[in-house]
Amino acid sequence: MASILEGVDQRTKLAGHNRLELLLFRLTGDQRFGINVFKVQEVIQCPPLTQLPKCHPVVCGVAHLRGKTIPVMDLSMAIGARPQLRDGSGYVIITEYNRSTQGFLVNTVDRIINMGWQQIQPPPKGTGKESYLTAVTQFERELIEIIDVEKVMKEVIGGSDHISEGVIDKNGKILEQHVLVVDDSSVARNQILRVLDQLEVEGTVAKDGQEALDILGRWKSEGRNLNEFLAMIISDIEMPRMDGYTLTANIRKDPAMKDLYVLLHTSLSGVFNQAMIEKVGANKFLAKYDPDDLARVVQQRLKQHVAMCNGT
Repeated sequence: MASILEGVDQRTKLAGHNRLELLLFRLTGDQRFGINVFKVQEVIQCPPLTQLPKCHPVVCGVAHLRGKTIPVMDLSMAIGARPQLRDGSGYVIITEYNRSTQGFLVNTVDRIINMGWQQIQPPPKGTGKESYLTAVTQFERELIEIIDVEKVMKEVIGGSDHISEGVIDKNGKILEQHVLVVDDSSVARNQILRVLDQLEVEGTVAKDGQEALDILGRWKSEGRNLNEFLAMIISDIEMPRMDGYTLTANIRKDPAMKDLYVLLHTSLSGVFNQAMIEKVGANKFLAKYDPDDLARVVQQRLKQHVAMCNGT
């Protein structure tokens, strides 16, 4: 099954063209789900798992692969559905999210499909805050659901949103700065907003690149000087309708926006993104999610922005 991902390195040409490839899989029912191929390291038949005492019930155990110990989570159980059989059947999708490697136990793996991000839509209205969907799409007249993996990991693994003591520069606190936060995951948006709140910085939220571009266009039509009003844009890469690469490319094409500071803040792998930020013109890449690292980058940019606005 690992062969399903052969040639994944050649797929980097899709990025920057508002396209992606989804690996389709099923959990305990007939519903098909999708995950971005760029987050997948490999797909394997479920290996022997070592049980861990007092671990989260969603964690099936740990797998030992090529000298690494990788936690394996029951993705079906994590989203509130019927648990997978833990009899050695099924497949494990090995992924890289938020600076860590983990596996997700699924029932079957289907295929890889090539799509445009404009074909990926936000979840239907009414799904509610408790929903685990971050997006949906259609394939073969069937609804494909894309799970908010960041929400799953936050609930299972946890993690602090609090900035550590000494990271906030209290002597250099800068007021009246504004940040545009762009992310399709409600968990990720809230994490960023909590960091901004601790820094006493005001933020506006967009759920995807298209909404962010619409907000920027509205501010521009209102006569705002975006370079003075907006200190920075913190954007995810993977988003419905318009991804972060395409958002950045569109910003750079607009004379009124081309100098805006764009931080791509994503759970995708760093090596790939370092090349892509140069291609699309982003200012910086930061891997999710460490509140201290984010706070440092934001504070550094705020100081630069103030100096720029003051002409110093």
